Amino acid sequence: MTFTPDDFRATLGQFATGVTIVTARDVEGNLVGLTANSFNSVSLSPPLVLWSLSRHSTSMPGFLSAGHYAINVLAADQRQLAERFAKKGIDRFEGTPWRPGLTGAPIIDGAVAVFECRHRSQYDEGDHVIFVGEVQHCRRRVGAAPLVFHGGRFFTDLSI
Repeated sequence: MTFTPDDFRATLGQFATGVTIVTARDVEGNLVGLTANSFNSVSLSPPLVLWSLSRHSTSMPGFLSAGHYAINVLAADQRQLAERFAKKGIDRFEGTPWRPGLTGAPIIDGAVAVFECRHRSQYDEGDHVIFVGEVQHCRRRVGAAPLVFHGGRFFTDLSI
């Protein structure tokens, strides 16, 4: 290889992404959630989306056992939630405003968009598992500004 893993990670960081919190209830009904920017559309018909999770994540068992999950696309004013759900060893839902969605997965209040998904399939690739979800319901807040991640930093103002 002519580049290091750090080079690869830094180069990937030049691709601006939205910021999501993926949430679910595990098979026992416990809340599970984490910050992710590995979200993408797959298909319009059927409506499919994907996201990925490190194979070593402590949240992996919860997501593997969940029949449904929600992908909450964060608004510009939700940076603190993104940071909270990226921390380890805390109750990420403590003090977080949410409600159960139509599929039962937790929906974060104030998100600019929400995709409620049925767990359709998963693929082991490299050091991650790719989750493919079939969208059962979606909603959006028209005119709400998104939270953006680029170069290791959050951005809330998209004006030029």
